Amino acid sequence: MLPLDHQPESVCILRLSALGDATHTLPVVRAIQDRWPGTRITWIIGKLERRLVDGVEGVEFIVFDKRGGWAAVSALRDTLRGRRFDVLLHMQVAARANLLSRLVDAPIRLGWDRGRSRDFHHWFSNCQVASVPFQHQVQGFLEFPRALGIAVEAPRWDLPVAATAQAWAGEQLPGEQPTLLISPCSSHVLRNWRPEYYAAVADHAGAKLGMRVVLSGGPSDLERGTAQAIETRMQEPCLNLVGKDTLEQSKALLQRADLVLTPDAGPAHIASALGTAVLGLYAATWSRRSGPWTSLELCVDRYEEAARKFRGKEATELRWGHRIEEPGVMDLVQPADVIECLDSFANR
Repeated sequence: MLPLDHQPESVCILRLSALGDATHTLPVVRAIQDRWPGTRITWIIGKLERRLVDGVEGVEFIVFDKRGGWAAVSALRDTLRGRRFDVLLHMQVAARANLLSRLVDAPIRLGWDRGRSRDFHHWFSNCQVASVPFQHQVQGFLEFPRALGIAVEAPRWDLPVAATAQAWAGEQLPGEQPTLLISPCSSHVLRNWRPEYYAAVADHAGAKLGMRVVLSGGPSDLERGTAQAIETRMQEPCLNLVGKDTLEQSKALLQRADLVLTPDAGPAHIASALGTAVLGLYAATWSRRSGPWTSLELCVDRYEEAARKFRGKEATELRWGHRIEEPGVMDLVQPADVIECLDSFANR
C-alpha cells in the first residue's frame, strides 16, 4: 500500500491544533507540493490555526470549530459528504480527532506509529509512519511524506506574513536597534517562567547589551497579567504589546525581532519557522523533542535534571514526549543560565 508508486490525485490532512503543531504540519504540505504539484491538498484545521497559515496557497482549508460541539461535527460531516480522497494523513492523536477521522473517506489512512499513538489512535489508521526513537517533532511530522515515498530531509516552511502586518511591526519597532522579544506564556501554565526571572533577563538585555525589549502575547488574563508583572519588576524600559496585536501582526513581530525568549509554546515554533533565533526555556518538556528546530543550540534545557528530581528516572527512561508539568519545575532554569546564553548570542 505504501510507499505510493504513483502521484495521488488528492490528500487530506487532519491536524486541528495547536499553533506549534500546525507550524510543524506546514513542511508536510510543502513536501507534497514540491514532489507532486498537481496533487490536491485539503487540510482540516482549527479556527485559530487557520489564521496562522493565512496566505498559504494551493491548499483547501476546512475549518473545524473545536468549541462548536455537535454542530461543528455535523458541519464537517456535511462538507465531507460524498467526497473521497486517495490518502488521509491522520496527524493528530487526540480522541476527538480520531473520531473525526471517520468522516474522511480514504482507502489509505496513514497515522502515527504505536509508540506515539494515544487514545487508540492506531485503530483509526491502516498504515503507520516509521518508528524513530528520540525523534524531534519536526522530523516526526516529516515521516508522513516519507511514508508516502517522498524523500525529504530538511523542512521548508515559507510561512507567509502579510505586508500590512510587516508594515505595522515596522512602525512598532523602527530603526535597526537589536530587539529581544519576550513571549512569556504557554497555555500550559506549569511550563511558564517566573515574571521576576524574565525581568532580570530583560534588564540585562537592555542595560548591558543595548537591546530593545518587547513583550508580546495574546489578550488572555494570564498573558496580560504576566506581562504587567514583568514590566513592573523591570528597571529598564520595555514596549508592552501584549493583547495589542492580531495573530498576523504577532507573526510580523516575531519575524522582525532578532531574538525571541519564550517557553515551550507556539511562538517558539512560529519564530523558528520565520527564521528568527529563539532562546527556548525547557524543563517541563524536552527541547530534544519540542525545541525550536532552527535554534536548538540556544535552548536552556533542564529536562534531564527534572526527570531525576520529579520522576526519579533518567530522561531516556521516560516515554518520549512525557511532560514533567510539576509546580516549581521551571525554577530549574535560572536567570544566570539564560543571561549566559543571551550574552553568547549577542557576541557571536
